[in-house]
Amino acid sequence: MAVVFVPPLLRERADGLRQIELEGATVGALIDSFEALFPGVKARLVEGSRMMPGLGVVVDGEVQPDGLRAPVAPASEVHFVHAVRGGLPLRRS
Repeated sequence: MAVVFVPPLLRERADGLRQIELEGATVGALIDSFEALFPGVKARLVEGSRMMPGLGVVVDGEVQPDGLRAPVAPASEVHFVHAVRGGLPLRRS
């Protein structure tokens, strides 16, 4: 089973767990497994058929542009992360 690291904002809904092992061949399937155990988490991760705006998913250290369709291996580590934006471009002298 894949290890899913529970983001701080979801820990209250997930009984305080920091990580959980879930089954699923895709990120979407993992989220469905998570929802089955802890109703309400999916609404915080998914909007319609996509990841919530501003939320990304990292599988085995790689940002997944396919979001919910991204493949997950049984030994994968999955993180849900907020997108980092902004900042100033580097100034070159």
